[in-house]
Amino acid sequence: MLDKSMGSTRFDDLLEQFLVHSGVERGLSPATVSAYRTDLVKYFSWLAEHGKTTISSVSSQDIDGFLQSLSGLSARTRARALASVHDVHRFALDQGLTDIDVSRKIKAPKTSSQLPQVLSIEEVARLIGAASIGDGTDPASLRDRALLEFLYATGARVSEAVGANLGDLDFDERIARLTGKGSKQRLVPFGSYAADALTRYLNVGRGPLQRAAKGTQETSAVFLNKRGKRLSRQSAWEIIQSCASRAHLCKPVHPHSLRHSFATHLIQGGADVRTVQELLGHASVSTTQIYTHITPTMLMEEYVTAHPRAVKR
Repeated sequence: MLDKSMGSTRFDDLLEQFLVHSGVERGLSPATVSAYRTDLVKYFSWLAEHGKTTISSVSSQDIDGFLQSLSGLSARTRARALASVHDVHRFALDQGLTDIDVSRKIKAPKTSSQLPQVLSIEEVARLIGAASIGDGTDPASLRDRALLEFLYATGARVSEAVGANLGDLDFDERIARLTGKGSKQRLVPFGSYAADALTRYLNVGRGPLQRAAKGTQETSAVFLNKRGKRLSRQSAWEIIQSCASRAHLCKPVHPHSLRHSFATHLIQGGADVRTVQELLGHASVSTTQIYTHITPTMLMEEYVTAHPRAVKR
C-alpha cells in the first residue's frame, strides 16, 4: 500500500505501484509495462540526482529539465518518455500523493513526418520467395515462407504473429484472430497465398519442429523454432533479415516492413482508410493516415502524365 501522506512516498515504491496498476488494473501488455519501467527509472533517477525525493516536490521545470537531458535521443523516444511521465503523474494525483499534475501542460516534441519504408509489390514477392531454400520442403523454410505470407496478408505486428496460436486460425473463413497492444483482439482476413503457405507448413513442417523439443512439446503456437519452442520476435526479425539479404533488396528491411507494405498497398488499391485502421488495430485513424500520403514516385508519375510541359513530345 502507498503511504498517501504527501512527501512520504519514495520513487521506487511509487514506480512499483504504478506498474502493478498498469499491468493488472489497466490490462496493459508486458511490453508496455516494461517500456514504462525503462522510462520511469530514468526519470526518477534524474529527479533524485537533482535533489527531488517525492512526486509532490516535482515542478514543471524539473520535467522540462529531464526532457532536455534526453535531447540526444529521437523525438519519438522523447515523446514516449513524456507519455510515461504524464501517466505516472496522473496516477500520483489520483492516489492523493500530490495535489496537482505538473506535467499536464507540457507538450511532447514533434515527431518526424517521414514516411515509413515500404516495399513494392515486386519486392514483397522477392522477399517471400527468398524464404524457400532448395526445394522448399525443409521445415524451417516452410515456416519462414508461411510467416512472411502471414505478415503480409494480415498486416500483423511481428509480436502478434509469433504470439498467434493454432486456435486463432480459421481456414474455412480465412480469418486470423490477432492479439495486439493492450491485449486487444481483432479479426483479420488472409488470402489464398497465405492460406496455402500456412497449410503446407502446418501439415508438413510444423510436426518435425514440434518433435525437436526436449521435454514438453509446444502444442499451441503456430510458429515454432528449430528447438520446438514458440518462435521469438528476435528470431522472426532474423528470418526477415536473412530473406531480405537473399532477395538482394536494396532498401532497408525491418520487422514492420511487411506491415507498412500491407497498409500502403491496400490504400493504393482503393481500400478505405478506416478499414485499414481496423485491420492494423490502430486506436486512432490519424495513425493510419500516414499511409494515405502520395509517394514521390506516384507524384512524379501523375505529374508527367498530367502536366502539358512535363516532357517534350
